[in-house]
Amino acid sequence: MIYGRWQHADTQEAKAIVNAKLFAALQHLLPKHGLSRLMYSLARSRQPWLKKLTLDIFLHHFSVNMHEAVQADPYAYESFNAFFTRALKPSARPVTPDPDVLVSPVDGTISQIGNIEEDLIIQAKGHHYSLLALLAGNTELAQRYRGGQFACIYLAPYNYHRIHMPLAATVNSTTYVPGELFSVNTATAREVPSLFARNERVICDFHTSRAKFAMVFVGALFVGSIETVWAGEINPVPRRKAVMNVEAGRGTQLNKGAEAVRFNMGSTVVLVTEPNRIQWNSELHAGSMVKLGQRIGTLTTPFQ
Repeated sequence: MIYGRWQHADTQEAKAIVNAKLFAALQHLLPKHGLSRLMYSLARSRQPWLKKLTLDIFLHHFSVNMHEAVQADPYAYESFNAFFTRALKPSARPVTPDPDVLVSPVDGTISQIGNIEEDLIIQAKGHHYSLLALLAGNTELAQRYRGGQFACIYLAPYNYHRIHMPLAATVNSTTYVPGELFSVNTATAREVPSLFARNERVICDFHTSRAKFAMVFVGALFVGSIETVWAGEINPVPRRKAVMNVEAGRGTQLNKGAEAVRFNMGSTVVLVTEPNRIQWNSELHAGSMVKLGQRIGTLTTPFQ
């Protein structure tokens, strides 16, 4: 009986590996940007029948807790994208005011968490990618965060899709980086090398009196745009072709827990910090689910 269970588990794992490889191979062939442009239009359509059809399909496949939303009726939103980026009640995600506590900026699942080994970040078991590549070749930023800490958090379709500040901080820079639009789910992360450094992304660097950190917002298949509260939509359709430094918003001060960014359709946030500034919550690991406002780390540096 025990042997039979092991054999069944091995078979299931083998099937999962084959399916992941097939899905990754298919994505190399798909017109990913074209499909994402189509989703961009569909998600913003105000045609009642199309909005209802899209919502019906989504709600059939995903369980969404609408009791937390300011508007609890999913069909009351003007478009699918408005529903997808819905606001939560202020009481739904309490954020500790303790200045020593770094909180999760999102609802999601930790893909990987730990230390940046020199310039390398873990993507999946046996796979790493370059911090310098993630930061689009910005040597100043890469040197700042080299040897620091990182947390990669995946937002599933059913998650809340606004991203908030893990600490009170000031916007130092915002950079748009064009790229691929591979899916960022676990299966694809195992099969596509340097996935997060290949996909389209927005890099936001933040400064505080105690630490500096960056959040990298990684686009993915069907992710129509990434929108910041200080500069609006960063990557509208059609896509820009080159790395772009966004001057708007530099110096903007944001309180801890304040909204910073919205994913118009879901993806991944990579949070990187300077060396020896953060001690991660030891209970967190790959696969841990986190909520916005939850303590994920503690600052180790005193006020200056």
